[in-house]
This record gives sequence, structure tokens and C-alpha cells, in this order.
Amino acid sequence: MRKRHGSYGFDAPWPLVGLLLGAIVLLALSVISFLLDVSPAGIAFLLGGLYTLASAVSYLYTTRRGKFVVWAEELKRLKGDERLLDLGCGRGAVLLMAAERLEHGRATGIDLWRSKDQSGNAESTARANAEAEGVSDRVELVTGDMRDLPFGDDAFDVIVSSLAIHNIPDADGRAQAVREAHRVLRPGGLMLIADFQHTDAYEDTLRSLDVVDVRRRDAGWRFWYGGPWFGTRILEARKPIQR
Repeated sequence: MRKRHGSYGFDAPWPLVGLLLGAIVLLALSVISFLLDVSPAGIAFLLGGLYTLASAVSYLYTTRRGKFVVWAEELKRLKGDERLLDLGCGRGAVLLMAAERLEHGRATGIDLWRSKDQSGNAESTARANAEAEGVSDRVELVTGDMRDLPFGDDAFDVIVSSLAIHNIPDADGRAQAVREAHRVLRPGGLMLIADFQHTDAYEDTLRSLDVVDVRRRDAGWRFWYGGPWFGTRILEARKPIQR
């Protein structure tokens, strides 16, 4: 994977801040406990602080490097002439990596641009990143809701989404987003959804639409947000060709 030239911020930055502050507090309590000669408490706080710090490091690695490595591998299957849609594209981390491979294709990203989901999340930032990565000529950005996509049926060859659908607060809304993704995907097209929540529900929705070529798998340690308890899973599916 080549070096990224854009600015991609931090995913859900406040949990990361919480982990870092928690580690600092626990390590400080450990020092105080040892100074007061309360060794059992000092050891407990030390272990807790180191554990929390390790979780923060895992989170930081994933948001700044790990997720890019995973997606670079997933996107190797692109042939270069596809029409691709990224649901909840944010600053364009996945969208622009895909665009680099679409020398004769087109990459479209849609988002509501909410900063609570990603630091500095804005359409202007995504456009600046497209310029920095040298792919602005093959990228289109759309402001819109993934539950009501402003595209026609069968409009895209590939649908991707990374840590976006779970931001929809209700189950019906998340199911609607998956149904909309299915609607705009052409028969035979590929869908790749990475998320750390609700992927089993996304799979159920796709199966209800008679998408039989469905596979859900662990994305591995590079996509952990603090540890395996916040690991990411990838849902892969192909829309069946109508006979």
C-alpha cells in the first residue's frame, strides 16, 4: 500500500480520547499508590493503565494505518473500469483508494458529513483529499442519506461501506440502507460492508432479498478498535444475475 497524501482524521475521536485519558488517570493512581506504599492498589492500577493504554494504541493504529491495509487488500479485486459507490465515505479513506484503481471507472461517495462520526468530516475535506491523492477527475461527492439514495436501479458495479451504516440509530433505518445499496447495485455486482456492529443484521436483510452469495468474516487485528471485543467484520455479497 502506497503512502497516503490526504488528511483522514480519526474515527469516532472521543472514544480514543477517553481511552488515552483513562490510561493517564490509572497510571497516575498507580504512581500515587506506590508512593503511599499501597502496593496491591499500585499493581492493580498499573495493570489497568497498561491495558487501557494498549487499547488506545490499537485504536490509534487502526484508524491511522490498519484499516487502510485491510481495504487495500479488499480492493485488489477491482478491474479498473467499475462504477463504485462508497456509502458514508467521510473524508474519503476507502473511496479514494478505490479511485486509484479505477483508471477507466468512476468512484462516487455519499455522506451527511457529520463530525461526530469522524474528526473533521466535511465534503470540502474529501475534495481536498481527492486532489491530494491525484484522483479528483474520477471522483464524485454527493450529500445525501444512504437510506434514500439519489441513484437509479442497477447504477453501480461495486458498493463499499466502511464503519458507516451502524451510525444510523434504528434497526429499520439500517435495514433500509442495506436495501437501498442492493437496489442500486447491478445484477452480478459486488457489495463489501465493513462494520463492528450489526453485520449479522445486514446479512439477514440481504438474504431476505434473495442474495445467496453472502459471506461474513473477521477483518483481523488490523481493524480492531481497542481490542478483539471491538473487532470489525466484513460482509461480502454479490447480487444474483436475474435469469
